[in-house]
Amino acid sequence: MTSDETRGTAHGTAPVPLSVLDLVTVGAGHTATEALRTSVELAKLTEARGFHRYWVAEHHSMPGVASSSPAVILAHLAAHTDRIRLGSGGVMLPNHAPLVIAEQFGTLEALAPNRVDLGLGRAPGTDGATAAALRRSDRLHEGADDFPEQLAELTRFLDDDFPDGHPYRRIHAVPGPIQSTSPGGVQSPHRPPVWLLGSSGFSARLAADLGLPFAFAHHFSAQNTIPALDLYRETFRPSEILAEPYALIGVSALATDDEKEARRQVLAAALNMVRLRTGRPGLVPSPEEAEAYDFSPMEREFITSWNANVIHGTADEVRAGLDDLQKRTGADELMITSHAHSGALRLRSYELIADAYGLPTA
Repeated sequence: MTSDETRGTAHGTAPVPLSVLDLVTVGAGHTATEALRTSVELAKLTEARGFHRYWVAEHHSMPGVASSSPAVILAHLAAHTDRIRLGSGGVMLPNHAPLVIAEQFGTLEALAPNRVDLGLGRAPGTDGATAAALRRSDRLHEGADDFPEQLAELTRFLDDDFPDGHPYRRIHAVPGPIQSTSPGGVQSPHRPPVWLLGSSGFSARLAADLGLPFAFAHHFSAQNTIPALDLYRETFRPSEILAEPYALIGVSALATDDEKEARRQVLAAALNMVRLRTGRPGLVPSPEEAEAYDFSPMEREFITSWNANVIHGTADEVRAGLDDLQKRTGADELMITSHAHSGALRLRSYELIADAYGLPTA
């Protein structure tokens, strides 16, 4: 893995590289087609403004999240961008055969050489019934328990290096490792770098053991952020892939021109999360619907807790919150996910954040 694939270049006055996590959210009154068009515009905008990478997250059976097929979306984004790194944040490994993932991301690497990341998670990214349908099995615990073995198999397919005598020795993920030529004329294989994603200590320890970069889901597991990052850094073992630990964190942040509008949008996004957590997933409600909603005391308690970890407000307020979070966690990179009812507001949020940090103009 090259330094560009992890650290990137911090532009403007940003203390660390800034990146994007896209769930391709669909607001009430809008369509998945509109949401996907927004993703294209957002990838183009953030590339032009100097964001380092753009990841898409795998979710299933959620009407308000149109990112069920990251590889398909990433191929589309690759056709509309030139420089920004593209990747999964992440692909849920237990949902898929390792060979299929190796083929999909080998194809993406062939389409966009040297700018594809393969972020992997072990959660289903959905409810139990949907996970069972994806995996054609109701033994869901086995997928998570077998994650290290699945990861090892996937890595072998990506590197095309099963040992002699292995039952998969004659199976090849095609397209496979791409032969890249250095300025000195030396050829070396290159394939998408693997990242481990997590919201607890399991993937932090595994990433450290394997010497892999680590992405932590601070945006929905804030209480575990510092313990997981400490565990990753304390137990990290240098590898051929990475000489020292590198950790990014996913951050929920929304910047608007007006502070009141930010509060309205964040309330609507929180209502969407309430419905998801109570088995009623739907499209992201409008701020007007959220303001008219009769929240129960338990729901209000949840929203207060949830929104405490959403950085929102004006561009300057969001920048201050991001800077504080980076200092507290020591994160090497901030991956921002912005949730709003409309695509236009999501685009505006990233533009305002770029302005606040003095990133290059489009």
